[in-house]
Amino acid sequence: MKSFSFLALVAVLASVSNVAAVECEVCTKVMDDVRATMSKEDSRKKPKIEEALGEYCASKLGPRERKICYYIDPIKRDVAQPFSLGMSSLKVCQRITKSNPEICSVKFPVKTENLEPKDLSKLRVKQLKSILADRGVECKGCLEKEEFIKKVQETEHLSSDEF
Repeated sequence: MKSFSFLALVAVLASVSNVAAVECEVCTKVMDDVRATMSKEDSRKKPKIEEALGEYCASKLGPRERKICYYIDPIKRDVAQPFSLGMSSLKVCQRITKSNPEICSVKFPVKTENLEPKDLSKLRVKQLKSILADRGVECKGCLEKEEFIKKVQETEHLSSDEF
């Protein structure tokens, strides 16, 4: 019985960490990319971390990474502190979210290339609206979820390849 409760606890903790990883997915990617560009000894020095963040943000980035850089730029020193202690990227993002709650709200777009209608029905209306907005399409008069799904399917040819 004890082993079963231990396994249940581990499963719950794993699912919680997966939810948090999805929550801060863009920030975590940015932190991982910055960490990958640095040597192990430089990743312990705050000025080097701030410099690496600046270089990363000056490079050619996607729109979501640029948005994270916009949020991180004024608080580089606050980012460098937990980063220099060797915290995981997710923990760094969760810590800096306290100073700017919008950091973890930035998400990558939902991929829709090979989604079946039954897969689209699993998405929330907010996500369907987001897909349509990324395609530059409005769904005027859409009230029901099925209407949004139909519009997403009709505008499949407008989907961008920037995933």
